[in-house]
Amino acid sequence: MIASVHLSDVGVRSALRVLRRAPRPTSTPGLRHANVALTAPLSGAVLPSPAFSRVGLIAFWDDDDALDGFLSDHPMAATLAGGWHVRLDPLRASGSWPGLPSDVPTKHDVELDGPAAALTLGRLRVTQVVRFLRASAKAEGAVVGAPGLIWATGLARPPLVSTFSLWQSTDALSAYAYGQREAAHPVAIAAQRRKPFHHESAFIRFRPYGSEGSLDGRNPLVETWASAGGR
Repeated sequence: MIASVHLSDVGVRSALRVLRRAPRPTSTPGLRHANVALTAPLSGAVLPSPAFSRVGLIAFWDDDDALDGFLSDHPMAATLAGGWHVRLDPLRASGSWPGLPSDVPTKHDVELDGPAAALTLGRLRVTQVVRFLRASAKAEGAVVGAPGLIWATGLARPPLVSTFSLWQSTDALSAYAYGQREAAHPVAIAAQRRKPFHHESAFIRFRPYGSEGSLDGRNPLVETWASAGGR
């Protein structure tokens, strides 16, 4: 299994069409599951400010051939073609999500030489909206200035709430996620464990291995790989 995240500025009308028509496994060969959403910058504000013209697609695939087929043949791929997408190899996961295999390792310590990616996914409980917004705002505020962060965004199409972030290393990602106990993200994790925010959720760490296109005139992973003398 591989995953991909696609982000593109498509305009408000096209964004509405994308939100209504997520790719389906029954009509998209090799697709295990897909979610579509609007994006929102991670700012630390309690109420997010979505970018109504920028959409995201989060997808799980059988393999690269399945993703290649989508990119060459699917109408949504054509809509998103002016943006950026990244291919992701899962390293570890906790929780569950449609399309996510149960055999992905759950260990915290993951060895990886190079950038890492993190994806959080949740189906938010209506009764937990206020708790979630307060906890996530503090965690998002902390990620913006976190050492080793390359780029990050929020994504939402209620009840789906998600974040996607790129990091210079797994050490930098782990320091943010599980560092000092009183820090914002560990506190949010503890709050989720005490009383879950979501009906279903998953937290997945990846090795990014393919990055194409650009957002806001740049491809952050290609820049990172180039500065490290790789890829």
